[in-house]
Amino acid sequence: MAQDIFDKINRFRGPIGQYSKGVHGYFTFPKLEGELGSRMIFRGKECLIWSLNNYLGLANHPEVRETDAKAAAQYGLAYPMGARMMTGQTSEHEKLENELAEFMGKEDCILLNFGFQGMVSAIDSLVGRNDIIVYDSESHACIIDGMRLHSGKRFVFKHNDMESFDKQMKNASVLADKTGGGILVITEGVFGMAGDQGKLKDIIEFRKSGKYNFRLFVDDAHGFGTLGKTGQGAGEEQGVQKEIDVLFGTFAKSMASIGGFICADEYIIEFLRYNMRSQIYAKALPITITIGARKRLELLRTKPELKNKLWEITNALQNGFREAGFNIGETNTPVTPVIMKGSLAEATNLTFDLRENFNIFCSIIIYPVIPKGTIILRIIPTATHTLEDVKYTIDTFKKLKSKLDSGEYRSEELATVEVDNKKK
Repeated sequence: MAQDIFDKINRFRGPIGQYSKGVHGYFTFPKLEGELGSRMIFRGKECLIWSLNNYLGLANHPEVRETDAKAAAQYGLAYPMGARMMTGQTSEHEKLENELAEFMGKEDCILLNFGFQGMVSAIDSLVGRNDIIVYDSESHACIIDGMRLHSGKRFVFKHNDMESFDKQMKNASVLADKTGGGILVITEGVFGMAGDQGKLKDIIEFRKSGKYNFRLFVDDAHGFGTLGKTGQGAGEEQGVQKEIDVLFGTFAKSMASIGGFICADEYIIEFLRYNMRSQIYAKALPITITIGARKRLELLRTKPELKNKLWEITNALQNGFREAGFNIGETNTPVTPVIMKGSLAEATNLTFDLRENFNIFCSIIIYPVIPKGTIILRIIPTATHTLEDVKYTIDTFKKLKSKLDSGEYRSEELATVEVDNKKK
């Protein structure tokens, strides 16, 4: 007789889920309340927040709030009803796509209801069983899940390692000659955990040299709006925007909204429009979101002072950490990982101290996301932070590091907190 398929859930809740009873509502699924910004309420008290993907501070920008409110009052959240191919098409959707394509320097653009879902579906659409994918080992989960739908072969190269890339491209090219398929290289403009940029220019040089024939798909979720002279992203920053074949961006980071987009040549976008299952069979992005995204894009284009302020805070923060002897890896973007050594229990005790006694909230990243014995406190600076916030945070982290090194956070058990997890 077949076993109950859900028995395994009782035996093992997953690598992170196994700790859920002790961490839910505090270390995972925490509730940040109040207006979105650099200071919010956590467990009844104000905290300095370094964990919002609100790079340009648009979440509560007065022009954005006004546009969102007017659009919601005029249309509500239901309009349009239906998938875009059937009954969900509007002029506002088309205008946003045209404006994004023009801004990004590409021929055409398609909107996505959700970034994660869109990346998964785009990969599924672009490759067939005879095609080969070559991808960076630290690619985001949406890329990994997209490749799981791929019935063909894939090769992974070591993170940003061009010698490894060369090796895997040789393997992919040999196989493509046998299958008659093509090669799609997938990497990121900015890696969201470590903050380093993907080596787009180096990858493109392989193609320019004639050594390999491939197309390049770049997920630039964290680069769009933060990098490059105009904010196009990592491609503009590295001078290779035109050479990127398929470019993904999201509204969930710099634009402080929801949804995303893909830019490419017109014929590629037209193919995606008629073959991308996550868009064909899903309700269109609400027009209120679409109108709000147009206003956000306008501000991103016309107010360079927002990006300048972001980088003022970013540079002060990262220079301060480095001068204080902290390891922040190879980041060359606003994403700022503060890397320490310690156990899982030490990580929770340190984070508890940071939030409860110093009123600083940032994301904690531990195993299995990163190797055992490593703690990353990921800090996301925004244009709404101040230099005083930066100084206080660095001074606080010095105290935390001293406590960690002296063993004050050592424990046999994870820090746990009494949290009211009733849904309200």
